[in-house]
Amino acid sequence: MENQIDKIRVRFAPAPTGFLHIGSLRTALFNYLFAKKHQGTFILRIEDTDTKRSTLEFEKQIYEDLRWLKIEWDEGPQHCLSLQNGIGPYRQSERTSIYTKYIEKLLNENKAYYCFCSQEELDTQRQYQMSIGETPRYLGKCANLTKEIINEYLIQKKASVIRFRIHSKKINFNDLVRGKIEFDTTLMGDMVIAKNIYEPLYNFVVVIDDFEMKISHIIRAEEHISNTPKQILIQQALEFPMPQYAHLPLVLAPDRSKLSKRHGAVSVFEYRQQGYLPEALINFIALLGWNPGTEKEIYSMDFLIKDFSLERIQKGGAVFTLKRLDYLNGLYIRQKSIEELTEMCIPYLIDKELITKTENSFEIKETKEKISLETLKKIVLIYQERLKKLSEIPDLTDFFFKNKLNYSKDLLRWKEMSDREIKNSLDRSEKILSKIKEEDFNKENLEKVLILEAERMGDRGEFLWPLRIALTNKQASATPFEIAEILEKNKTIKRIKEAKMIFQKSLLQMICLKK
Repeated sequence: MENQIDKIRVRFAPAPTGFLHIGSLRTALFNYLFAKKHQGTFILRIEDTDTKRSTLEFEKQIYEDLRWLKIEWDEGPQHCLSLQNGIGPYRQSERTSIYTKYIEKLLNENKAYYCFCSQEELDTQRQYQMSIGETPRYLGKCANLTKEIINEYLIQKKASVIRFRIHSKKINFNDLVRGKIEFDTTLMGDMVIAKNIYEPLYNFVVVIDDFEMKISHIIRAEEHISNTPKQILIQQALEFPMPQYAHLPLVLAPDRSKLSKRHGAVSVFEYRQQGYLPEALINFIALLGWNPGTEKEIYSMDFLIKDFSLERIQKGGAVFTLKRLDYLNGLYIRQKSIEELTEMCIPYLIDKELITKTENSFEIKETKEKISLETLKKIVLIYQERLKKLSEIPDLTDFFFKNKLNYSKDLLRWKEMSDREIKNSLDRSEKILSKIKEEDFNKENLEKVLILEAERMGDRGEFLWPLRIALTNKQASATPFEIAEILEKNKTIKRIKEAKMIFQKSLLQMICLKK
């Protein structure tokens, strides 16, 4: 099917009325993959005819998001080719004269007409049709007005719209995902294609744009299936060739309901802020509704282009699972060099005001101590295996950048340890670590010495748990050996002493309360 097609031209046509979301991103990606697979052209078209909601800020964010994901368009806004090939411009707001030409053509050929029915009339008609069990549709009151009456109403500036004449017929098209689809236009009613000759509506402009831009394939979301017969009718009226259609399955929540923010689905911009990597997001989105036919689940963009085909797009809804995205993102994080990953994590540490960056160095914000890039690399390295997204790094590592920790007395307790056992454990940790020379204060040596003492006690947890909490005040963290090496000897001993002091103070307060 696909390999017999010449001059493939596809388009992604977002409206700049909000941020780019998962469903739109998948549409962009599948169009991009299909074009690149067949050495075709991927076009970005901005559908900004909704002037009240469209903004330049949202448009710029669409460009930024696509480029971050390495989905680069061949033609579109910001490309000089837009002005050279006679197909642009690529913003609908700049194409009004093109639309007006075709609206006039349909009016002159009596394939469209002015409708002067008031909204009140239309609402009354709709309510009556529904009350007798009919499908609401326009019954054609203005379909045969004389030219004289039309001109008189237009001179009077009577409110009007432009309707397209729809004749009863069967519309068939072959969907490249779903197979043959048929519509009966009998109950459609003449549809509005423009508010006036200068303000066309979606189903009209999209047909004009796709023809003028020589689009060969329209790959879009399933919810557009109902628009397809309307667009085919306009194509036929204007004697345009019909492009091939492929409608992508819905993206569903894990409970198979409509996907929403409460299921974890947010905009591409928000995923980026949360620290998802572009490679992971692309890999995840590609497998929402497309199956490579193998067990392979890790895909670079190059291999996606190589393996992608419309035949392997599923008909049923694709289930979005945030856990799956987190899993993939963790895999890609672990593939990063520590240098690259540290550079990615630093902005999150700065944003949470844990560190500041001067011209040539870093500083711990709370203590004003200098901290080297090498130390930051060590901190990131011991959490690389644990990270699911970059935004987790501040909460995982904040204890490295604080002068004092607010220890919880109960958090220091391993299982059923008594207060005396907790104190003794911390005393022993302090004593053992104090004897280790600074030059020997590294992960390997610390692990050897501390594990030996933990095994001597019989229960590793009774020795290592209070120590780890004293260093981090966290239930989950890297090992105390890795942490102590980064903190270095003086700060490690200081934290053990502070934990003992707070623990002792808590015990005294409890004794006083009992009295």
